Amino acid sequence: MAEAREKATVTLEIPIGPQHPALHEPILLRVFADGEEVIDVEVVTGYNHRGIEKLCESNSYYRDLFLVSRTCGICNTIHADVYTRALEQILGREPSQRARYLRVLALELERIHSHLLLAATIAEIVGFDTLFMLIMRDRELVMKAKEILTGCRVHADYYMPGGVRRDIDEVKRSRLLEILNKLEPRVHKYITLFEEDPTINSRLLEVGVIKPVDAVKHGLLGPIVRGSGIDYDIRKLEPYDAYDEIPFNVIVEKGCDSFSRMMVRWRETVESIEMCRYVLTHLPQGEAVVDEKRLPRAFPKGAAFTRGEAPRGELTYYVESAGGPNPYRVKIRTPSLNNLINSRFVYVGLSVADVPVTFASFDPCISCMERIVVIDRRRQVKKIVSFRDLALRRVRV
Repeated sequence: MAEAREKATVTLEIPIGPQHPALHEPILLRVFADGEEVIDVEVVTGYNHRGIEKLCESNSYYRDLFLVSRTCGICNTIHADVYTRALEQILGREPSQRARYLRVLALELERIHSHLLLAATIAEIVGFDTLFMLIMRDRELVMKAKEILTGCRVHADYYMPGGVRRDIDEVKRSRLLEILNKLEPRVHKYITLFEEDPTINSRLLEVGVIKPVDAVKHGLLGPIVRGSGIDYDIRKLEPYDAYDEIPFNVIVEKGCDSFSRMMVRWRETVESIEMCRYVLTHLPQGEAVVDEKRLPRAFPKGAAFTRGEAPRGELTYYVESAGGPNPYRVKIRTPSLNNLINSRFVYVGLSVADVPVTFASFDPCISCMERIVVIDRRRQVKKIVSFRDLALRRVRV
């Protein structure tokens, strides 16, 4: 793509970010345009230095539950779920059937919340501010449902090895069903609006096309790859928690554009509502809450690799124990890392005005993909660097 820059008569460099017009995320798209046509894009990350993986090594397994769930504010529940299942593999523990159902309920409420949040953002980007406010209003219903289930609106802090922290009674179950019944018809109205509104269609249809072969070649994940007609969902391919017992459909769209990616998310929202309703009407009996006092403080030697389907795609964790109260290594790979770093080809040929919309259709999360290890290339040794030195670029990363 650098050759295209050289061949262009006039190349204009347009920085989009790191204070982003599409989403409030610290990432820079260095756009090179010939007139209004984009001929190349460089994706520049590294503005948000975080040390969660390293912090996990210096804290206990149970304190790390609170750390990993803050890798991403929106997707905190799936981070806690995948990490907890890794601990359960090392300990050789299994959650009860009731706990597994409640975990799915928390995960699907989070998926609804995430998809609604992105849909509102897309509405704002295309200039539909009223729709933005309406979707954000209905997002509050999901936040309330999450609070009823977990006790918190945003960060659930709901998981423990062997189960969950809180159970629900009949009163809470009824309130959750009432919220779902109120939310579902509104979601269907938004789907109809996205399908019929001429402004939304003109901004999303045939914009940011990703062919199936390119989606696979560049390792794209989640609604992006499913929006290109590829049936790939970890919940079906490698069921975890109670996903092997709860019926649901994997949503696939074949339009391959920004519109298809959004419709995947809208229809997944409907599926998630149905899954939540199924959990609440088929909730098994038994104990779900773990007695934390009986959990072991020292873990045996071992390692575990677990993965799950986050709202943005496949999330993986590798946790290694050398014995003792702290993990030896915690490695996280988030879907945004694949989706954003490998996405530069999508923008080529677009108009400059279509770049923010296409970028937003990826549902980027920078906070969860930015993790840093500083290495001295001459010595090939790791070293600890202060945040001030990083901010002032006194070290080479």
